[in-house]
Amino acid sequence: MRKLPKKFLFMVFLGGLIVPPATVANAANGPKPKWDDDTIGTEVWERIPETNLYGQTPSSGPNDPYVYKLEIACQGTDGTLLPECTQNLPSCNQAADGVAMYWYRSLAGGSPPSWTFFSGPVCIYSEKPRDILAEIAAQISHEFQQTPIAPATLGSQPGPHTLLGQETNLHAHATEQTFNLTMLGQHITITPAAYTFNYGDGTTRGPTTSPGAPLPENRIGEQTQTSHAYTTTGHHTITLTTHFNGHYTVNNGPTLPIPDQGHITSAPLNLTVWRAITRNYAENCITNPQGTGC
Repeated sequence: MRKLPKKFLFMVFLGGLIVPPATVANAANGPKPKWDDDTIGTEVWERIPETNLYGQTPSSGPNDPYVYKLEIACQGTDGTLLPECTQNLPSCNQAADGVAMYWYRSLAGGSPPSWTFFSGPVCIYSEKPRDILAEIAAQISHEFQQTPIAPATLGSQPGPHTLLGQETNLHAHATEQTFNLTMLGQHITITPAAYTFNYGDGTTRGPTTSPGAPLPENRIGEQTQTSHAYTTTGHHTITLTTHFNGHYTVNNGPTLPIPDQGHITSAPLNLTVWRAITRNYAENCITNPQGTGC
């Protein structure tokens, strides 16, 4: 049987730590932040009044007719924990020296008090628990922005030359990528989610979920979801931004999304737009190779 941490032995003398309702804030006043070191609301992680301990109180506020006390869960009469009972207790590992406790209550003013089990087990800590998952999420979000994500490749049909007014098919190719974060012992999976095409003539398309695709040679010039018909001749620089979503797991747990996207720009693609001129001539170039149009 496991001995209790010395820091928590004082909590069981004379029936445990008693929390009077007068020191507990009324949780009916509206939603409270997760942390509030001045008062305690129902099911909110906060400092227990008149102590340096952190946990959750069951009190509903100053009008609550009950007072509450804590008892160490699964405690035997000799101050040790009963192994057969502790198997179902929470791990209480959000901070150092976490201990699983039961809440008991009695009507205020009762002499002597009549304690009955109320709720639990809950975790009580000698220091303010840290939101480890939130810290990991923030670090991973930062690392996500620093990760060397491979940009998508960009292609055009036709290219590097095309004709004025003709549909030029632009298409992107991006892949899912996985990165290991040694500093956190986790890994990020990065998936392309959307694309923004800048056609270099002042027009853009996207973000769109369609990356486009190459056309067969005999279909070049058809309109596609990502094609563009230029209205001016000249040299144009096409750019592509791929918007990646990130996901990560913590200790092989469920897949969690990274709040921010990674916006990765591909290498620019240069395209020259030409004007085609069609003229009819009556000259026979075989008999007169020097004729107009020959």
